[in-house]
Amino acid sequence: MSVFLTILLAVQMIAAVAMIGLILVQHGKGADMGAAFGSGGSGSLFGASGSANFLSRTTAVLATVFFACTLLLAYFGAARPVASSGSVLESAPVTAPTPAAVMPALPASGAAQIPSK
Repeated sequence: MSVFLTILLAVQMIAAVAMIGLILVQHGKGADMGAAFGSGGSGSLFGASGSANFLSRTTAVLATVFFACTLLLAYFGAARPVASSGSVLESAPVTAPTPAAVMPALPASGAAQIPSK
């Protein structure tokens, strides 16, 4: 199971980095307007509309892979037994507090409540 979780985490990280790269490479909606007025940036490897379709579809596929990995990691992370989680706080012994530790004793008289210098 540990190998599967490691592979799943690696796939999620690769999908996240690739998705960030693809999103940064894509043109915004305002970039087409600049190309229409002759800015010279309209030529690309896949053509004017081909690159937008390829990049947007690839981004959608990577987003689907990323969300599927996230859901699977959350499911398998919650399905682990509590004792084998390796947390220091969960393995600490639980002791019931004594009655004296729960509520401190009140002063006997009102004069004892006045702070002294």
